[in-house]
Amino acid sequence: MSEYKGEQELINYLHKKWIKNPIDGVDAKTAAQDLNLNEDTIRRASQSLKEKGCIEIDEGMVEEFAPTDEFKQIGKESYLPEVRIYLNSKQKGEKGLEVRELSNEERAIGIKWAKNKGLIEVENGVIKAKNLNDPHLIRKINDKLILFYEKYSTSNMHPLRIEFLVSNSDDQKFFDEAVLRKWLVKKVIRIQHIYFKKFPVVSEEKFSIAPVAEAELGKNHPLTILSKRIKRIFAELGFEEMDGSIIESSFWNFDALFQPQDHPARELADTFYLKGTSNLPDSNLVKKVKNAHEKGWKYKWKEEDAKKLLLRTHTTALSARYLSDLKSTPKKYFAVGRVFRNEATDYKHLAEFHQVEGVVAWENATFRDLLGILKEFYAKLGFDKIRFRPSFFPYTEPSLEVEVYFEPRKQWMELGGAGIARPEVSIPLSGVYPVLLWGLSLERPLMLSMGLEDIRTFYKNDLEWLKSARV
Repeated sequence: MSEYKGEQELINYLHKKWIKNPIDGVDAKTAAQDLNLNEDTIRRASQSLKEKGCIEIDEGMVEEFAPTDEFKQIGKESYLPEVRIYLNSKQKGEKGLEVRELSNEERAIGIKWAKNKGLIEVENGVIKAKNLNDPHLIRKINDKLILFYEKYSTSNMHPLRIEFLVSNSDDQKFFDEAVLRKWLVKKVIRIQHIYFKKFPVVSEEKFSIAPVAEAELGKNHPLTILSKRIKRIFAELGFEEMDGSIIESSFWNFDALFQPQDHPARELADTFYLKGTSNLPDSNLVKKVKNAHEKGWKYKWKEEDAKKLLLRTHTTALSARYLSDLKSTPKKYFAVGRVFRNEATDYKHLAEFHQVEGVVAWENATFRDLLGILKEFYAKLGFDKIRFRPSFFPYTEPSLEVEVYFEPRKQWMELGGAGIARPEVSIPLSGVYPVLLWGLSLERPLMLSMGLEDIRTFYKNDLEWLKSARV
């Protein structure tokens, strides 16, 4: 039977404790400190010993919490997202505040809570502040926020224990809302006590477990390692990270990027569609996109086609969403995310893979800036032998493909596409031109750096290869 690291030390330690006092249990954290072992090691060892019938574990748990960066930021600003929405819409008066003017956070979180608290009403994409029966309601909400924030977020206790965190009913009410809204890190639950099973007293020498090879430690997958490295590179270059769902609407995946509704890439042979439909965004934006299609491609644009749900075929859908929320320039964004294409797999193609997305919104940007960013990015990844060649994409003009020389096959391999967003894309979304865009492969450069000849190696779950793989 295999033995986890720390089992022998823990069983001997608990045996000594039980001989002294057969009643007392031992806290897992205390055991870790006494044995100079990681608490996770003690937890794994204790679970293994429990399964072997050597010890009993008390199911009493301790819940711990700690404030997130988001919670701290909201506390510093002294305004909840819903309060910001209320104040901004009130300032707009009868005209109201358009939903498209809100930040991602305000749309995702603020609207829901503002409606729940009776602060606003929303109709046809316009938000209007309600006349509050209690004129001091807004102040009460923010006073409570400030007090709660000042009381707990600056505490030296980390993580904060719930028994110390909540001291009265008002705090409990706000704390429950904070947990519901995920302002705190997820609960950290640890075993409170470990009990040694009451076997007859034997000498420590006779009570032992036969030594075997230690269990192998886990490690990050090569794709995870490269993803983290790419994120660091873009962060060093001053980019902000984008995030979004892999389930997307045709509007954001195709229409917002000026890809016509009869384009072959929209066919079932290339795209994975899902049941159901999605709501379209703000009507003004939809109208702009519709006009761009009908004027540029000369056909009748259909809302029902734009509402179709699908697995996103590229992370450029994220760029479209973020451009539509753009409030000022210059802005630089990036993303590393999964995308899906309904195509046959081979040594350099997959149906599900990752894409490295980038967007620069700046009126003074040039094509040379795009080439410079891409060269710098690949240089930081260790690739110097790259080249650019002209290409075509529906949403960029001029467009290019990035290629790296693949030595094992003595050929150039495409790593992704890039270009300057067409005015029909960036103007309706953000009113900005030019905008630089790129979508690059994650698996292919890793394949090159690891000397692999088949991109499918990453997804075969070959444990021996994963154990020995080095990035």
